[in-house]
Amino acid sequence: MKILTFTRRVKLATVNTSFQHPEWSKSANIYQVNLRQYSEAGDIQSFRQDLPRLKELGVDIIWLMPIHPIGEKERKGSLGSPYSVKDYYGVCPTLGTLDDFKVLVDDVHELGMYIIMDWVANHSAWDNRWVTEHPEWYLKNAQGEIHSYVYDNGEELEYWDDVVGFDYTQKPLWDEMENALKYWVQEANIDGYRCDVAGLVPTQFWERVRATLDEIKPVFMLAEWSTVELHEKSFDMTYNWDFYDVMKSVAAGKPIITSFKEYLSKEVSRYPYDAYRMAFTTNHDKNSWDECDVKIFGDALKAYLALTMTFHGMPLIYNGQESGLGKKLAFFEKDTIDWKTFAFTPLIKELFFLKKNNPALWNGQYGSVPEILEASNGEVIVFSREKENNKVIICINFSSKQAAVTLNKTVITLEPYGFKAVVEQQ
Repeated sequence: MKILTFTRRVKLATVNTSFQHPEWSKSANIYQVNLRQYSEAGDIQSFRQDLPRLKELGVDIIWLMPIHPIGEKERKGSLGSPYSVKDYYGVCPTLGTLDDFKVLVDDVHELGMYIIMDWVANHSAWDNRWVTEHPEWYLKNAQGEIHSYVYDNGEELEYWDDVVGFDYTQKPLWDEMENALKYWVQEANIDGYRCDVAGLVPTQFWERVRATLDEIKPVFMLAEWSTVELHEKSFDMTYNWDFYDVMKSVAAGKPIITSFKEYLSKEVSRYPYDAYRMAFTTNHDKNSWDECDVKIFGDALKAYLALTMTFHGMPLIYNGQESGLGKKLAFFEKDTIDWKTFAFTPLIKELFFLKKNNPALWNGQYGSVPEILEASNGEVIVFSREKENNKVIICINFSSKQAAVTLNKTVITLEPYGFKAVVEQQ
């Protein structure tokens, strides 16, 4: 297959962030952990035993879903949602103790990894003590009553019956929420936060929190949101839902090259060059409420994993993906991950290593924007990324048949759904 260079350069966004990313994040990947479902015990101690395996896999940042006590009032299911927080200063008893958590953080750091906590600043459980101690901090209906949270997702209203929403016009709430966020950085030495529905909380609050936390230590902040303004003074990284949606559309039959060219042009013209964007084929929301990626992408999942690891942004792996997680995990009940096989482990390990060892593939301004190359085979995408003296050309086959590409007069054979990386040091 003949390759022609796609020479039209995309227009880059001019806005930059006003803070420094942690040095250790520039080549990092991120691994999401659902402690409840990670092991039969579903606790901190059991997860600690698996840290050496994650280190061997090549994991850099561990993101723990909420570890706080879960509300009992209006609880969903028998175990409830970890995003229904009863106590922002506590550890859920079924997971362990504060001391257990501190030991976990120490173990993670000793292995050269980093750890961030999930944080829910938009709403709390009905039986959080703040509801009775500070009812003025909560949203109320026309009758002046605190009510369950209603979320408008742009298409329909979602009724989150197990939680109540905060009223951020109440500035004392800002102080207390900030104190709680400071607590875990100071007391447990965590490295940052993943912030749930971050766009529903005032951006000014996040800007204040980021500055406060950075005075304690350099932190890493991930927003479950995608608005550009969150990158300016608050968050290192946002969710790249657009990339996920494009991958799904391609998997459903949309043209590969055209789809990713259009996506890339919009992406880099909108977001700051130094912004991190999180790339994924699944996460806890997509797995539990949509479908597992094994069923969405089928046999081509290997190709899409290679794309998320190399194309643009920081790659996320959701616990169990390395074992070919082929089911939707229950969200409000116990549903342990099946770790019997590790079918995707070699691929993920190879891709993590490739990213780590090639600056062209690093995150934000530390890496480079992909340059898509034209190919006569519409089932193959070829792109290059170049940073200083490091150039990487990635070839990914989205077809169930073997394919071949020619680079610099060299024929490269691609297995079905396979990828090849050509590294050039200048």
